[in-house]
Amino acid sequence: QVQLVESGGGLVQAGGSLRLSCAASGRTFGHYAMGWFRQAPEKEREFVATISWGGSITSHADSVKGRFTISRDNNKNNLYLQMNSLKPEDTAIYYCAAHGQRWSSISDHTNDYPYWGQGTQVTVSS
Repeated sequence: QVQLVESGGGLVQAGGSLRLSCAASGRTFGHYAMGWFRQAPEKEREFVATISWGGSITSHADSVKGRFTISRDNNKNNLYLQMNSLKPEDTAIYYCAAHGQRWSSISDHTNDYPYWGQGTQVTVSS
C-alpha cells in the first residue's frame, strides 16, 4: 500500500522560504512520476509542480514558476518542493501525490494521481 507523508509546512512572512518534503513508501518510488498540488480555502485543488520518475523532467504552474522548484531523491524515496519568495496567495494545504502508472510521463491532472498524502499547511503572512 502506497503511503505518502508530507512535512515542512508552517507560517512564514511574505518573501520567505519553506522546503516541503514527502516521504514515500509501499512501492518502488523511482518508477513513478510525482506531483505537488495545493488547495486554498473555498477553492479547488490546483496543480503546483510535477516531476518525472527519473527526475530529469519537471513542470511548474505559471503561478509558481521561477519561485518554486520540485525535486526528488530516489535513493531516499523523498520528494521535495523548495518554495522561495512566498506570497500570501500561496497560502494553502499542500499535497504530495503519486502517479498511478509506472514509467508514466509527468502530468498536471489530479485524475492521474490515485495516491495522496494528508497534506501540510503553508501560511504566508503579509
